[in-house]
Amino acid sequence: MASDRLTDRELRRYQRQIILPEIGEEGQLKLKKSSVLVIGVGGLGTPILQYLSAGGVGRIGIVDHDMVAESNLQRQILFGSKDLGKLKAIIARDRLSALNPDVDFQVFNLRITRDNILRIIGDYDLIFDATDNFPTRYLINDACVILGKTWIYGAIYFFEGQVSVFNYNGGPTLRCLFPDPPGAGTYRPAEESGLLGILPGMVGCYQASEAIKVITGYGEILSGRLLTINIKTNTYHTFEIPVIRGNREIKSLRKEY
Repeated sequence: MASDRLTDRELRRYQRQIILPEIGEEGQLKLKKSSVLVIGVGGLGTPILQYLSAGGVGRIGIVDHDMVAESNLQRQILFGSKDLGKLKAIIARDRLSALNPDVDFQVFNLRITRDNILRIIGDYDLIFDATDNFPTRYLINDACVILGKTWIYGAIYFFEGQVSVFNYNGGPTLRCLFPDPPGAGTYRPAEESGLLGILPGMVGCYQASEAIKVITGYGEILSGRLLTINIKTNTYHTFEIPVIRGNREIKSLRKEY
């Protein structure tokens, strides 16, 4: 249970955030009392974890079953060459604990499935999709709709990134934007299409920024809007996402889906 006050060390550590009128001690205390779950410790998950740990989120869940591979090191900057073959979730927890020992880290060294997702996400205030596959992304969406959880979406493709906040205060969900996953053969994964390591870092930072706004209550939140970032053309666009009630249907937790 987080304390109802900030310690002297926390006041020193977060001083640059606390002096912002939009955050203040009240906002920093909200961060301390909050809990987030990051699903995926890859190009998106590593910057999310680093900035939320540094920023003072009180409890952070880390979900990943994979091991560090050499091809990860171009963009997953939480890891180094000595980590090859080691479990990502464990290495992330150890590095982040050294960054901020006041954060309570919980590790789930497993793959998210329809059989375990409701149990795992139920104990967290805010959920992050930092995955790289559509089945898991839609599974996260549908589980968050069932449990009434807000989740923060991030995706990358070639030189473009996308960010949004779904299921926030009755707002749109992923299925309002994309009712169903793309068909087979219509999407090339990053290991085939390629990507610059900088792009997931940028998108992950935007996701972390949205989390701080949701938790502290300041600023304009990307609920009902999709932000796109193209680092090749230096263009940013925001698209409105309407709430489509019929597309809030739960599908991916069904056995036949």
